[in-house]
Amino acid sequence: MTMNNQEIIKKFHEGHCTNAYEVFGAHLKKENGKKGVIFTVYAPHAKEVQVVGPFNRWFGENHRLIKDHESGVFSLFVEGAKENDLYKYLIWDENGKYHEKSDPYGYYSERRPAIASIVVDLEKYKWQDKKWMKERSRNFDKKMNIYEVHAGSWKRKDFSSIENVVERDKMETYTYRELAEELIPYVKKMGYSHIEFMPLNEHPFDGSWGYQAHGYFSATSRYGSCADLMYLIDQCHQNEIGVILDMVPVHFVKDNFGLAYFDGSPLYEYGKEEDANSEWGTLNFDLWKEEVRSFLLSSACFWCEKYHFDGIRMDAVSNIIYWGGNKSRGENQGALDFIRRFNYNIHKEFPSVMTIAEDSSDFYGVTHSTLDGGLGFDYKWDLGWMNDTLKYYKMDPIYRKYHQQLINFSMFYYYQERFILPFSHDEVVHGKCTIVDKMWGNYEQKFSQARNLAAYMMTHPGKKLNFMGNELGHFREWDEKKELDWFLLEYPVHDSFYHYIRDLNKLYNEHPCLYQKDYDSLSFKWIDADNADQSIFSYYREDENEVIVVVLNMTPNSYDEFLIGVPYKGFYKEILNSEKDIYSGCNLCNPRAIRAKKFKYRECDYAMKIKLAPFASTIFCFKKSKDVVK
Repeated sequence: MTMNNQEIIKKFHEGHCTNAYEVFGAHLKKENGKKGVIFTVYAPHAKEVQVVGPFNRWFGENHRLIKDHESGVFSLFVEGAKENDLYKYLIWDENGKYHEKSDPYGYYSERRPAIASIVVDLEKYKWQDKKWMKERSRNFDKKMNIYEVHAGSWKRKDFSSIENVVERDKMETYTYRELAEELIPYVKKMGYSHIEFMPLNEHPFDGSWGYQAHGYFSATSRYGSCADLMYLIDQCHQNEIGVILDMVPVHFVKDNFGLAYFDGSPLYEYGKEEDANSEWGTLNFDLWKEEVRSFLLSSACFWCEKYHFDGIRMDAVSNIIYWGGNKSRGENQGALDFIRRFNYNIHKEFPSVMTIAEDSSDFYGVTHSTLDGGLGFDYKWDLGWMNDTLKYYKMDPIYRKYHQQLINFSMFYYYQERFILPFSHDEVVHGKCTIVDKMWGNYEQKFSQARNLAAYMMTHPGKKLNFMGNELGHFREWDEKKELDWFLLEYPVHDSFYHYIRDLNKLYNEHPCLYQKDYDSLSFKWIDADNADQSIFSYYREDENEVIVVVLNMTPNSYDEFLIGVPYKGFYKEILNSEKDIYSGCNLCNPRAIRAKKFKYRECDYAMKIKLAPFASTIFCFKKSKDVVK
């Protein structure tokens, strides 16, 4: 074993290793002038490990890996093994029981339901995204409007003419390269800045959506090769689109060929059954073990290094913070130590890569520096905002005046963390209804309020995330076996909603005051957060160049002259109205710029009267001049 490998294995056992994949797994190599593959696996409690594949006709008697008893690492150079060879490990535990396993560090896998790992050379692909990689950042003061995508169901091919079920399954989903040709132009046209892919690492069951994985270093073969995924990300970068990967460091599948009881012992999972078993029917990673910490840390670094991902979104962080995600069981200190170490090392190795927490808890300091005792994430999903907001919009407008806090409460806690506002896949499945269908009222009223909701989201401080299909006004809940209902665009209300979302995204991109100072409390001010009787909210976002004023009417009442306060004297131009006729609205708009006059209203020294349609969201822009009066 080389000195470099020894150093990596030392760090691996210490729990600080970011590149364990450089030692473990299957690596093409030349020894004594002969080509082959060196196979290395961590299995400290195994009595014997063999590697099998076409290079030995799947008979491993002559390819027993050599164990280093001090480190628990098995390794063997196999002459004649080559790229694209399939392989498995045959493991005998201390009791002589036999296990057939995929490689935990395998770079690629057979298409499910087959389980073999595949030897791959990841260095062949020639990246063309140097400019993007040099200029990217963690986007604190930049626009970030994320389009969340499930690669297998955004669009699907017409396979009705294929009779063979196996062939049909192979053809129905888009490949990584086909997604590059279709998805990237769509995302650019719609004005999204980033794509967040639901897990793309290998997993056995489609219905888990990738959240029950076994291949933490293996790009799923469902959609093509490793090089094909690299091409997709490369093309995104060349088109100035960032790419975020969903990662699951909490739990993994129980399938026998995976990580479960890998060497006959609970190597990756907890030893106690009550801690090992998760609520999802999977096994929890034992995040107290240094080798598990190195495994997961190396996995995240692997996707950033080899695939150029721009961000890692971590699933189910509350289950890391608390034992079983249950606050009453107390904090899991070993897991908290891991997550702080994870974020510290990711940012050290990849300073421009974002880490994002999907956390439903009220744990304080999720996005605070690890040096200050925080968890070190860059962003946290604001699931409290999401739940409160959707609860409000589901409500009959008659009762909304009693629940004003569901809208105005978010700004009381907002600056405690760096938040992303999410309407994710979790909100459009399992009988929860889609975003449009959650809205109160009849068909037209649902769309009016969905437009109102979208404007509220896009003008509220914080980065944004929307799941695919939200922009179409989907009524059918998401199903991973079917593509989105693109035919909805043939219907005028859905088509106009789609164009409204595109225009709203464009407005967000064109007005830096909506994103540059998301986490500066001076950039947001309520005009009126307490108008419960009329259920109308107003606020403004501001920078040195302009003011964006937002008025949200949460009832079916309309007003020809509604008074609102504004911060400056001058003309305010309506730049978006959700009830404009082109969006299938009633067209009660403000076509001419409105002059604000000296008049004390609420905390504002100036005021103006506007037309306000039922359920309207109307957005005004005031351009500052050098002699602006406040």
